[in-house]
Amino acid sequence: MSSRKKNVFLIGPMGSGKTAVGKYLARLLKAPFRDSDAEIEARTGVDISYIFSRESESGFRQREREVIEDVTRESPIVLATGGGAILLPENRAVLHERGFVAYLQTSLEQQAERVRHGRNRPLLHDVDPLAKLTELMVTRAPLYESLSDFTIATDGRKVRVVADAIFAAFVAARDKA
Repeated sequence: MSSRKKNVFLIGPMGSGKTAVGKYLARLLKAPFRDSDAEIEARTGVDISYIFSRESESGFRQREREVIEDVTRESPIVLATGGGAILLPENRAVLHERGFVAYLQTSLEQQAERVRHGRNRPLLHDVDPLAKLTELMVTRAPLYESLSDFTIATDGRKVRVVADAIFAAFVAARDKA
């Protein structure tokens, strides 16, 4: 069985629930859970905000690309990606080729509510969060949509319900392949 049939990659904006859903989904699939942002922090020994402040967003994106390239070689795995992971064509290609991609779709209002107390959101420092989230989604939403094998709205849904739906879609796609 190819690794594509064993891996689930979660994409979506910050605050969509990728980490919480991913942890639950990993238990359902009996697969390890990985988070690309946590992996970057573990490898560098510093938080994402520090990397942004020292290397800018482009430096962070290079580190993210390396982590996604490495981690997606593991199988089986459930991977929660950072909200901007889909910006690089290399990441989109790797995610598409190596796994089932689920897009956690979330309203701007829900994103703003979920990230308002987050301290590790460098793109939201010193800006109007809702305005910045809106700006990010203009670029990112079409990329999320084009890459996803399955899309699920997360607003008002419990983590378990979202994970169960992704699990069912993944199993159906795997069995069809």
